[in-house]
Amino acid sequence: MSHHEAMRVIRDEHASLAAMLQSLRQMVKRGLDPEGKGEHDRFFEVVRAMLFYIDEFPETLHHPKESELLFPRVAKVAPHTVAVIDQLERDHHQGENRVRELMHLLMAWEYLGDSRREAFETAVSKYIDFYLEHMRLEETVVMPEAEKFLTDADWHALNAAFATNQDPLNSRVPRNPQFDRLFTRIVMLAPSPVGLGD
Repeated sequence: MSHHEAMRVIRDEHASLAAMLQSLRQMVKRGLDPEGKGEHDRFFEVVRAMLFYIDEFPETLHHPKESELLFPRVAKVAPHTVAVIDQLERDHHQGENRVRELMHLLMAWEYLGDSRREAFETAVSKYIDFYLEHMRLEETVVMPEAEKFLTDADWHALNAAFATNQDPLNSRVPRNPQFDRLFTRIVMLAPSPVGLGD
């Protein structure tokens, strides 16, 4: 295991999440094909599954470890990062509610019709931009300072904690069968170029 294995895991998870977010953007941009048989239900099922992944994996495994283990250590050794870390923490605290709001807006569009479509599309676009910027700040401000200043003891704790993450999109770590099923479902149902569906 490399000295900074936790940083590799975080970067891999960011890459996986960015891929999911860009796939979500493509799905929404592609939209519904009014002539597609069964397209309506499949579109909403795929987008719901993507939002569920974003809510379930990063919000329950990835973010808590950053907030509880990485951020406090970096803030202590690199005080100039505190303002950015405070912003990242606010992002983490808002993340779950933002995904739930997107889920609600998606269901409003699905069940109440096209008059609710624009609200979802606007909100999901803002959310994707917000999340990509959040990860950019972590990678350009917090992580370089961690690599400069953290101690061997810090790295031991971080590496051990992040080694247990089981991201279904990351082939370098043990696969979690539940997330694996979710990811397989998204890939099989989503149309090209997002997935393998019709």
